[in-house]
Amino acid sequence: MKRALVTGGSSPIGAAICRALAAEGLHVIVHAHASAARAEALAAELRAGGASAEAVAFDITDHAASTAAVEALCEPSPIQVLVHNAGAHDDVPMAGMSEAQWRSAIAVSLDGFFNAARPLLLPMMGTRWGRIIAMSSLSGVIGNRGQANYAAAKAGLIGAVKSLSQEVAARGVTANAVAPGIIDSPATAAIPAERIRALVPARRAGRPEEVADLVAFLCSDRAGYITGQCISINGGVA
Repeated sequence: MKRALVTGGSSPIGAAICRALAAEGLHVIVHAHASAARAEALAAELRAGGASAEAVAFDITDHAASTAAVEALCEPSPIQVLVHNAGAHDDVPMAGMSEAQWRSAIAVSLDGFFNAARPLLLPMMGTRWGRIIAMSSLSGVIGNRGQANYAAAKAGLIGAVKSLSQEVAARGVTANAVAPGIIDSPATAAIPAERIRALVPARRAGRPEEVADLVAFLCSDRAGYITGQCISINGGVA
Protein backbone atom coordinates (compact mmCIF):
# COMPACT_ATOMS: atom_id res chain seq x y z
CA MET A 1 0.00 0.00 0.00
CA LYS A 2 1.39 3.39 -0.99
CA ARG A 3 1.72 5.94 1.82
CA ALA A 4 0.80 9.62 1.49
CA LEU A 5 1.75 12.52 3.74
CA VAL A 6 -0.61 15.50 3.62
CA THR A 7 0.73 18.56 5.41
CA GLY A 8 -1.94 20.83 6.81
CA GLY A 9 -4.23 17.86 6.47
CA SER A 10 -6.84 19.02 8.96
CA SER A 11 -7.78 22.20 7.05
CA PRO A 12 -10.91 22.12 4.85
CA ILE A 13 -8.96 21.53 1.63
CA GLY A 14 -6.44 19.30 3.36
CA ALA A 15 -9.18 17.13 4.87
CA ALA A 16 -10.88 16.77 1.48
CA ILE A 17 -7.54 15.70 -0.01
CA CYS A 18 -7.01 13.16 2.77
CA ARG A 19 -10.46 11.68 2.15
CA ALA A 20 -9.88 11.52 -1.61
CA LEU A 21 -6.50 9.82 -1.26
CA ALA A 22 -7.92 7.36 1.26
CA ALA A 23 -10.69 6.53 -1.21
CA GLU A 24 -7.96 5.75 -3.76
CA GLY A 25 -6.56 3.13 -1.38
CA LEU A 26 -3.56 5.02 -0.01
CA HIS A 27 -2.45 4.97 3.60
CA VAL A 28 -2.92 8.61 4.61
CA ILE A 29 -0.75 10.40 7.15
CA VAL A 30 -2.63 13.50 8.29
CA HIS A 31 -0.19 16.19 9.40
CA ALA A 32 -1.00 19.10 11.65
CA HIS A 33 0.73 21.37 14.12
CA ALA A 34 -1.62 23.59 16.13
CA SER A 35 -4.63 21.53 15.00
CA ALA A 36 -3.33 18.13 16.13
CA ALA A 37 -6.67 17.15 17.68
CA ARG A 38 -8.48 17.76 14.38
CA ALA A 39 -5.90 15.66 12.55
CA GLU A 40 -6.40 12.81 15.02
CA ALA A 41 -10.17 13.07 14.58
CA LEU A 42 -9.86 12.98 10.79
CA ALA A 43 -7.57 9.95 10.91
CA ALA A 44 -10.07 8.22 13.19
CA GLU A 45 -12.88 9.07 10.77
CA LEU A 46 -10.95 7.56 7.88
CA ARG A 47 -10.17 4.40 9.84
CA ALA A 48 -13.82 4.09 10.85
CA GLY A 49 -14.69 4.11 7.15
CA GLY A 50 -12.29 1.26 6.46
CA ALA A 51 -9.31 3.29 5.27
CA SER A 52 -5.76 3.16 6.54
CA ALA A 53 -4.74 6.40 8.24
CA GLU A 54 -2.74 7.96 11.04
CA ALA A 55 -2.08 11.45 12.35
CA VAL A 56 1.21 13.17 13.06
CA ALA A 57 2.03 16.55 14.59
CA PHE A 58 5.16 18.64 14.11
CA ASP A 59 6.09 22.23 13.33
CA ILE A 60 6.77 22.26 9.62
CA THR A 61 8.68 25.56 9.93
CA ASP A 62 11.24 23.87 12.23
CA HIS A 63 13.81 22.25 9.95
CA ALA A 64 15.32 19.91 12.54
CA ALA A 65 11.95 18.80 13.94
CA SER A 66 10.51 18.25 10.46
CA THR A 67 13.54 16.25 9.31
CA ALA A 68 13.37 13.99 12.35
CA ALA A 69 9.61 13.50 12.01
CA VAL A 70 9.68 12.72 8.28
CA GLU A 71 12.66 10.41 8.59
CA ALA A 72 10.82 8.51 11.33
CA LEU A 73 7.73 8.27 9.12
CA CYS A 74 9.85 6.80 6.32
CA GLU A 75 11.31 4.05 8.51
CA PRO A 76 8.49 1.49 8.00
CA SER A 77 8.49 2.13 4.23
CA PRO A 78 9.08 5.11 1.94
CA ILE A 79 6.44 7.78 1.63
CA GLN A 80 5.60 7.85 -2.08
CA VAL A 81 3.07 10.70 -2.11
CA LEU A 82 3.54 14.16 -0.60
CA VAL A 83 0.83 16.80 -0.74
CA HIS A 84 2.15 19.99 0.81
CA ASN A 85 -1.04 21.79 1.73
CA ALA A 86 0.12 23.66 4.83
CA GLY A 87 -0.05 27.43 4.45
CA ALA A 88 -0.48 30.61 6.46
CA HIS A 89 -2.17 33.94 5.80
CA ASP A 90 -1.14 37.22 7.41
CA ASP A 91 -2.59 39.75 5.00
CA VAL A 92 -1.55 43.39 5.02
CA PRO A 93 -0.30 45.84 2.36
CA MET A 94 3.47 45.60 2.06
CA ALA A 95 3.98 49.22 3.12
CA GLY A 96 2.63 48.27 6.54
CA MET A 97 3.98 44.71 6.67
CA SER A 98 6.34 43.69 9.44
CA GLU A 99 9.29 41.38 8.94
CA ALA A 100 7.51 38.80 11.08
CA GLN A 101 4.43 38.92 8.84
CA TRP A 102 6.59 38.48 5.76
CA ARG A 103 8.52 35.59 7.23
CA SER A 104 5.53 33.73 8.69
CA ALA A 105 3.92 33.13 5.30
CA ILE A 106 7.23 32.17 3.70
CA ALA A 107 8.11 29.83 6.57
CA VAL A 108 4.97 27.69 6.43
CA SER A 109 4.44 27.48 2.67
CA LEU A 110 7.91 27.62 1.16
CA ASP A 111 10.31 26.57 3.92
CA GLY A 112 7.72 23.98 4.96
CA PHE A 113 7.81 22.44 1.49
CA PHE A 114 11.58 22.02 1.67
CA ASN A 115 11.41 20.69 5.21
CA ALA A 116 8.78 18.09 4.35
CA ALA A 117 10.03 17.07 0.91
CA ARG A 118 13.78 16.84 1.24
CA PRO A 119 13.97 13.97 3.78
CA LEU A 120 11.63 11.74 1.79
CA LEU A 121 13.05 12.33 -1.69
CA LEU A 122 15.82 9.71 -1.74
CA PRO A 123 13.63 6.92 -0.27
CA MET A 124 10.85 7.87 -2.70
CA MET A 125 13.19 7.88 -5.70
CA GLY A 126 14.50 4.50 -4.60
CA THR A 127 11.07 3.02 -5.25
CA ARG A 128 11.04 4.54 -8.77
CA TRP A 129 7.52 5.88 -8.22
CA GLY A 130 6.39 9.03 -6.49
CA ARG A 131 4.03 11.98 -6.56
CA ILE A 132 4.75 15.41 -5.10
CA ILE A 133 2.06 18.09 -5.07
CA ALA A 134 2.60 21.61 -3.74
CA MET A 135 -0.59 23.55 -3.09
CA SER A 136 -0.02 27.00 -4.57
CA SER A 137 -2.75 29.60 -5.06
CA LEU A 138 -4.29 31.96 -7.57
CA SER A 139 -2.48 34.65 -5.58
CA GLY A 140 0.82 33.02 -6.50
CA VAL A 141 -0.10 33.14 -10.19
CA ILE A 142 -1.60 36.62 -10.61
CA GLY A 143 -0.97 38.30 -7.25
CA ASN A 144 -3.47 39.84 -4.84
CA ARG A 145 -3.53 43.12 -2.94
CA GLY A 146 -2.45 42.73 0.65
CA GLN A 147 -0.87 39.34 0.02
CA ALA A 148 2.67 40.05 -1.16
CA ASN A 149 4.03 37.65 1.48
CA TYR A 150 1.52 34.87 0.73
CA ALA A 151 1.78 35.35 -3.05
CA ALA A 152 5.57 35.26 -2.90
CA ALA A 153 5.49 31.99 -0.97
CA LYS A 154 2.95 30.39 -3.30
CA ALA A 155 4.78 31.58 -6.42
CA GLY A 156 7.98 30.17 -4.96
CA LEU A 157 6.34 26.75 -4.74
CA ILE A 158 5.66 26.84 -8.47
CA GLY A 159 9.33 27.48 -9.19
CA ALA A 160 10.38 24.79 -6.74
CA VAL A 161 8.28 22.04 -8.32
CA LYS A 162 9.30 23.05 -11.83
CA SER A 163 12.95 22.61 -10.86
CA LEU A 164 12.38 19.52 -8.71
CA SER A 165 10.42 17.82 -11.48
CA GLN A 166 13.51 17.89 -13.69
CA GLU A 167 15.64 16.34 -10.95
CA VAL A 168 13.35 13.38 -10.21
CA ALA A 169 11.53 12.58 -13.46
CA ALA A 170 13.96 9.85 -14.50
CA ARG A 171 13.13 7.99 -11.27
CA GLY A 172 9.40 7.86 -11.95
CA VAL A 173 8.58 10.75 -9.63
CA THR A 174 6.39 13.66 -10.70
CA ALA A 175 6.21 17.10 -9.08
CA ASN A 176 3.39 19.54 -9.75
CA ALA A 177 1.67 22.54 -8.22
CA VAL A 178 -2.08 23.08 -7.90
CA ALA A 179 -3.33 26.67 -7.71
CA PRO A 180 -6.88 26.98 -6.32
CA GLY A 181 -8.86 30.16 -6.65
CA ILE A 182 -11.74 31.04 -4.32
CA ILE A 183 -12.72 27.85 -2.51
CA ASP A 184 -15.44 27.50 0.13
CA SER A 185 -13.67 27.64 3.50
CA PRO A 186 -13.52 29.79 6.63
CA ALA A 187 -10.76 31.79 4.93
CA THR A 188 -13.13 32.92 2.16
CA ALA A 189 -16.35 33.12 4.19
CA ALA A 190 -16.09 36.91 4.44
CA ILE A 191 -16.17 37.40 0.65
CA PRO A 192 -19.73 38.43 -0.32
CA ALA A 193 -21.51 36.12 -2.77
CA GLU A 194 -22.06 38.98 -5.20
CA ARG A 195 -18.33 39.72 -5.17
CA ILE A 196 -17.56 36.10 -6.02
CA ARG A 197 -20.06 36.18 -8.88
CA ALA A 198 -18.38 39.29 -10.24
CA LEU A 199 -14.86 37.90 -9.95
CA VAL A 200 -15.34 34.29 -11.07
CA PRO A 201 -16.67 33.42 -14.55
CA ALA A 202 -18.24 30.25 -13.08
CA ARG A 203 -20.12 32.61 -10.71
CA ARG A 204 -19.47 30.56 -7.60
CA ALA A 205 -16.76 29.47 -5.21
CA GLY A 206 -15.19 26.07 -5.70
CA ARG A 207 -15.65 23.20 -3.31
CA PRO A 208 -12.76 21.58 -1.41
CA GLU A 209 -13.80 18.25 -2.92
CA GLU A 210 -13.23 19.61 -6.43
CA VAL A 211 -9.67 20.53 -5.51
CA ALA A 212 -9.20 17.13 -3.87
CA ASP A 213 -10.36 15.31 -7.00
CA LEU A 214 -7.68 17.11 -9.04
CA VAL A 215 -5.00 16.33 -6.47
CA ALA A 216 -6.04 12.66 -6.29
CA PHE A 217 -5.77 12.39 -10.08
CA LEU A 218 -2.29 13.93 -10.08
CA CYS A 219 -1.28 11.43 -7.39
CA SER A 220 -2.46 8.46 -9.45
CA ASP A 221 -0.81 6.26 -12.06
CA ARG A 222 -2.99 7.99 -14.65
CA ALA A 223 -0.98 11.20 -14.27
CA GLY A 224 2.46 9.71 -14.73
CA TYR A 225 3.32 11.93 -17.71
CA ILE A 226 2.24 15.19 -16.06
CA THR A 227 5.10 16.86 -14.25
CA GLY A 228 6.59 20.31 -13.72
CA GLN A 229 3.18 21.94 -14.15
CA CYS A 230 1.08 24.43 -12.24
CA ILE A 231 -2.57 23.52 -12.73
CA SER A 232 -5.12 26.17 -11.83
CA ILE A 233 -8.58 25.33 -10.49
CA ASN A 234 -10.40 28.63 -10.17
CA GLY A 235 -13.67 28.68 -12.10
CA GLY A 236 -12.20 30.39 -15.14
CA VAL A 237 -10.29 33.34 -13.66
CA ALA A 238 -7.68 34.33 -16.23
